[in-house]
Amino acid sequence: MMSIDDPEQEEYFVDRLWDAGAFLMGRNTYEIMAGYWPHSDHPSAKAMNQIPKVVFSRTLTSADDWPETRIASGDTAEEIVKLKAEPGKDLVAAGGTEFMHSLIKLGVVDEYRLWVLPAVTGKGAPLFPELDQAVKLRLVKSTAFLSGILELVYTPADK
Repeated sequence: MMSIDDPEQEEYFVDRLWDAGAFLMGRNTYEIMAGYWPHSDHPSAKAMNQIPKVVFSRTLTSADDWPETRIASGDTAEEIVKLKAEPGKDLVAAGGTEFMHSLIKLGVVDEYRLWVLPAVTGKGAPLFPELDQAVKLRLVKSTAFLSGILELVYTPADK
């Protein structure tokens, strides 16, 4: 993933992490992040290590190598319904193309936060899955950073 050195955007991102009720991800993303964040001195590390995390996996048996992480091994839609019913802050899902695609196809995404970086890499996994019909979105917020990074926040138009 491409990154741009932008302290203002990094601070904004860390604030969003602290606002999260839980950080959701798939198994592959968990394995990458669990190997990095517990030992990192990155500005986001404290938040990433202290906020609650949920890894969606039917094969993972332990998440002990990253503090504050639990495993959701049931049906994804049912697990999301349970998590949304828990008291607390909003859920943040950010990790794993397959996992993100499944959330979009299930129609459980309440808000899309898209980050546009001022760079073209010409490669990468598709952001959205193939869908039987379009998910129409409504722009509810945009934030521009001096580096040229944009955060665009959309909600499904029918919600």
